[in-house]
Amino acid sequence: MNKKLASLLLLTGAIMTNVHAADDDIYKLDDVVITSTGIKQATSKSARPVTVLSGDGLRTKVGQTIGETLKNEPGITSQSFGPGVGTPVIRGQSGPRVRVLQNSLGNNDVSSMSPDHANGVNPIIAERIEVLRGPSTLLYGNGAIGGVVNVIDNRIPEQVPDKLLGGALEQRYDSASTETSSALKLEGGKDMFAYHLDGFYRDQGNVHIGGQQIDESAARATDPTLEGTPVLENPDGVINNSNARSRGGSAGASVIGDVGLVGAAINSLENNYGIPPNGTGSPPVRIQMNQTKYDFKGQLNKPFALADAVRIKFGYTDYKHVELEGGTPATTFLNKSYESRLELEHQPIGIVKGTLGFQSVNSQFSALGSEAIVPKSDIDSYGLFAVESFAIGDFTYELGVRGEWQGITPEETYSSVSYVPISGSVSALWDITKQHQLSLAVTQSQRAPQIQELFSNGIHEATQSYELGDPDLQKEISYNLDLGYRFNADWMTAEINLFHNWANDYIYQQQVNNVFNEDLDDFEATCSGPPGACLPILQSTQANAIFRGFEAQAVFPLMENRYGAIDLTLFGDYTRGTLNQGGDVPFMPPLRYGLQLSYEKNDWSTDARLTRGEPQNHAGENQSNTPGYLLLNLGAQYHLATFHDSEVMLFARGKNMLNENIRNSTSYLRNFAPEPGRSAEIGIRLNY
Repeated sequence: MNKKLASLLLLTGAIMTNVHAADDDIYKLDDVVITSTGIKQATSKSARPVTVLSGDGLRTKVGQTIGETLKNEPGITSQSFGPGVGTPVIRGQSGPRVRVLQNSLGNNDVSSMSPDHANGVNPIIAERIEVLRGPSTLLYGNGAIGGVVNVIDNRIPEQVPDKLLGGALEQRYDSASTETSSALKLEGGKDMFAYHLDGFYRDQGNVHIGGQQIDESAARATDPTLEGTPVLENPDGVINNSNARSRGGSAGASVIGDVGLVGAAINSLENNYGIPPNGTGSPPVRIQMNQTKYDFKGQLNKPFALADAVRIKFGYTDYKHVELEGGTPATTFLNKSYESRLELEHQPIGIVKGTLGFQSVNSQFSALGSEAIVPKSDIDSYGLFAVESFAIGDFTYELGVRGEWQGITPEETYSSVSYVPISGSVSALWDITKQHQLSLAVTQSQRAPQIQELFSNGIHEATQSYELGDPDLQKEISYNLDLGYRFNADWMTAEINLFHNWANDYIYQQQVNNVFNEDLDDFEATCSGPPGACLPILQSTQANAIFRGFEAQAVFPLMENRYGAIDLTLFGDYTRGTLNQGGDVPFMPPLRYGLQLSYEKNDWSTDARLTRGEPQNHAGENQSNTPGYLLLNLGAQYHLATFHDSEVMLFARGKNMLNENIRNSTSYLRNFAPEPGRSAEIGIRLNY
């Protein structure tokens, strides 16, 4: 593998030696405005790393899940649980430490409760995806030390389009799973009225891979479920039970005027996907997910003397998640959730501008069935927040604070619990010169334990484990330090971010040395039952931990003339998680680095991206290491000539062109479900 990488690096060096740009050519990165922070600003004025995907850049990266869509961005990977599930992992953090929003309002599914639960947001309908860190995350919740992912789909329009009927149509096909997906958007408006309609349908077969499905030696060394099983069903080139089907749609409308706006929308999502098997021949497990959301948004512009705008948002989510074992329902998760937000964006007070507000989330959560592992509970949280920014000379400052009360009231034998997490953050950006920027951010973040971390007690078929919570868990408190540097010149743009997080009472699932014997319905030191009778025990536990790492990227414009433009991008990211008591935090991503060559001329653009993932040899106790890999992706886009006010984009991608059998170290199923093998994706998008 390293020989392949060295060859490409030598080739890149030769290109840099022989190709140069004209002296009068200028390379400049356009500023992108962040819309979801409550303080609208350009990314170049943010003191924390910000990732924004929109336009063609988003369309060509869209995957089946939010995690897959973002997994090649600096510092971001995907916690896959088979192809049907992919939640984002930011700097090694996932689940409740990365909050996924839809139009700046919580999605309120149960994806943060378990790695087998898919997120209720489908990226194929997204118009924009923003990844936020720093003080602005406190607008949306405590404890999001990884960050906030905001998916914007314009289902409640905030502006009246310039025509009565517009929209987009997209069709794509992926050979790895014979996947076909279709998406349609219609929107328009007149006078003060605007509307939005969208829908999508996705169907895929079993996923093809570049080797055997199960890494048998690693699986047997860490999974007591396989103890005594002489032969595993281990197909070559395909992941069994990985087929999936999903569909959904939204309808929304707004009345917009100088005074403000008022609008509402309804969204429906259905998702059916399989959990890759462990090879023992046990009945296949599938997930049937249904979600309906109702959203309301209102805004008043300059309603009184000190206010620029007052915004109110309300969402109701009706979520159902059924785990089917051999086609028979085993566990049903239900979550009926109400979320409301009131934001006041005040007029500048001297040099200070900002937003303050109130947020509440009230959920009725239940797990039903013979294998229900979490008690039916009422979950409530109420929070106050404020984020302010101001500039003094060459320095831009941002401050955020959030206080919250969170309570869980279970119906069964457990006692009610409540927490008061309080978080604060301050960041500063120094424009040293027009070419150099330096940023520093300090955050103290508190997170209350979630219901599954506290009260889980039972067999979870989807994860093939016995999950055991701890009702005595304390608040998790982290202290985060970020240092960033940006350089912007004609010959290069570069950005590097260093981070160091100290986490006290960090909550994680630890696979203990004991096992649970299903036949005896009891815990044992070693399995005394027949093959497949014993399950690993995943225990919620707390320990002090340290996370440190970096993200770095540099772009070199190699050529820009009448023959087109060629850019070289070098990138890398790394996260290391260690426990103060000794050992490693499990499910951390490995060191990644690589390069990308991009060519663009007129309506054509192409790119080749090579990523080296180093072996993950710090997997954590009772977890298996993962080998290194080389991931080569190719892409091409072509814009057809505009006709009848329409634009047509053709795009194609070659993914994992070296057909590597990649094991994802952040995945709970890394030994049973590798990443997809070599595939080709083609698509067409029509905007009108």
